[in-house]
Amino acid sequence: MASIDFHKLRVAEVKRETPDAVSVRFELPEELREAFAFKAGQHLTFRREFGGEEMRRNYSVCVSPSEGVLKIGVKKIAGGAFSSWVNDELKAGDELEVMAPHGSFCWSFDPDVRREYVAFAGGSGITPILSLMKTALAMEPHSRFTLFYGNRNSPGVMFLEEIAGLKDRYIDRLSVFHFLEEEEEEIELFNGRLDTAKVQEILSTLVKPRDVDAFFICGPGPMMDAVEDALTAKGVEKPRVLIERFTTGPLSAAQAAAARALEEKAAGLKMSVTLNGRRMQVAFDPKNHSILDNVRAAGLPAPFACKGGVCATCRAKVTAGEVSMKVNYGLSEQEIADGYVLTCQATPLTEGVALTYDV
Repeated sequence: MASIDFHKLRVAEVKRETPDAVSVRFELPEELREAFAFKAGQHLTFRREFGGEEMRRNYSVCVSPSEGVLKIGVKKIAGGAFSSWVNDELKAGDELEVMAPHGSFCWSFDPDVRREYVAFAGGSGITPILSLMKTALAMEPHSRFTLFYGNRNSPGVMFLEEIAGLKDRYIDRLSVFHFLEEEEEEIELFNGRLDTAKVQEILSTLVKPRDVDAFFICGPGPMMDAVEDALTAKGVEKPRVLIERFTTGPLSAAQAAAARALEEKAAGLKMSVTLNGRRMQVAFDPKNHSILDNVRAAGLPAPFACKGGVCATCRAKVTAGEVSMKVNYGLSEQEIADGYVLTCQATPLTEGVALTYDV
């Protein structure tokens, strides 16, 4: 279980990667090294106040655990207060409040096996995939990795030089294909965004899906949907497809109405919530919309970050009763079967729901 506490980490270096993206490396004191040990593909949750309001954001680690450093990549998002501040103002020596690494966009690497990996990345979606790619190549000396990476233009490609260096280092085991929307290559396939047609062509010409042990997908929603749909059409089983979403779209009008009706029906239902060994009885109030916000309103500092059903920072285990989730992009089928829920998306369905964050 990852710690839900925040720790202050000092920035060691802020490096400009593209005109609108930086990497941030942190100093890691000896007493925090164990707490901040991470798996390839995991992310960090950051907390900071902007205009008197607390804001939390997740950013993926972009290095391999074997490198012995802690580094993230942050792309500036239009209107994004946190990402703009990191890109425009953050400097070496500054301190940030950071939660220990967590996330399930991970794979169990084994140096004794030979595997085939394929990744589809778009924009800043390269950050967790770079961590996975470097780890796979370093830990599994007989495995191969193929990266399909989409961007608007070459100046906007995050970690371009580092990826080129990896390709030179692992020349027989790493293949990289860039797709640019605003630049033209001689081969038509590599022009434009990674849409459904391109992904289908890739899976018919450059990749044999049946031979791939794991597909990693991270980037803009439409790209991820195109890849996932194409893989499903090819008969690729879900356990071989790992997806990391940074954001999600809003609920449809029908979904929002159904969710609201469920919240109203749950009014007054009593829940038993355990956090850090402390148990509290909480009555569900529809005005707070979710179990998470009801728990926090009751005074328990339940962990959260995205509140969009993506990052799984708010994950808890239901030990009694039944709950429903509006959406789920952060839990695997196995986690759901084991009783885990995203409390930011959860509404109790029965009286006497019991759940714990201490798992």
